[in-house]
Amino acid sequence: MVIDGKAIADQIKAELKPQVVALVDRGATPGLVAILVGENPASQVYVRSKAKACEEIGIHSEILELPEDTQEETLLAEIGKLNSRSDVHGILVQQPLPRQIRTEKAVAAVSPLKDVDCFHPVNVGLLLIGAPRFAPATPAGVQELLMRSGNDPAGKHVVILGRSNIVGKPLAALLIQKTRGGNATVTVCHSGTNNLAGITRTADILVAAIGQPHFVRADMVRPGAVVIDVGINRVPDPARKSGARLVGDVDFDAVREVASAITPVPGGVGPMTIAMLLKNTVQAASGAA
Repeated sequence: MVIDGKAIADQIKAELKPQVVALVDRGATPGLVAILVGENPASQVYVRSKAKACEEIGIHSEILELPEDTQEETLLAEIGKLNSRSDVHGILVQQPLPRQIRTEKAVAAVSPLKDVDCFHPVNVGLLLIGAPRFAPATPAGVQELLMRSGNDPAGKHVVILGRSNIVGKPLAALLIQKTRGGNATVTVCHSGTNNLAGITRTADILVAAIGQPHFVRADMVRPGAVVIDVGINRVPDPARKSGARLVGDVDFDAVREVASAITPVPGGVGPMTIAMLLKNTVQAASGAA
């Protein structure tokens, strides 16, 4: 079974649309602003896809583009202005940022009430204790993919490859909670893990989020396991007009022969990340209305 992330994301957007209509009718149109510093091509594509998704369901969206040499204090000042705007309910600072800007400073500058990416330390803490204000977009997207494809993680052993603050750690925090979509037993593996393949073969659900193309091979997957590929890697491909193509962290063609269900790249977790970001923005607007 290939899990169609785009179809599930479209389902979520269809559920959100009447909520957006109701907010607009009350004079509280949800507003999302993405801040893009520099000209990273992948970030540009991603931010514009977020804006397009907002437009589809009636969310007002803006992209604030700043030059590559923007100083940290300038970015923080712009974030402060957005924090004070009543028509802006969600703010996201697209990563990666140029080296002169400290990511932790930018993340902490966003109001926790508008932090729809769930990166602010306050919101991360709320997530960890099981009282999240927002669910982090990509981990929540993985959770919804599992639930809506009939692969409830409750009681399952979930092995996560990767311990980033964006995916690995918050996904582990989500899946261990005593709630819908949780109650899993979670193991987090990383570059310091010994006997990695031995651990991944014990997984009922294996999540790859390490940023290494085709890292997960068929011999690392237990037959019948569910495999979620969060990775997005650009690899050379002379046959493509662009000279490159996108692949995941999983060797899709080989692993699909072993797994009971698997997500593709593209078309798996990516659309879900955007759908959950929209959901958080609608939630933020509802709380502010």
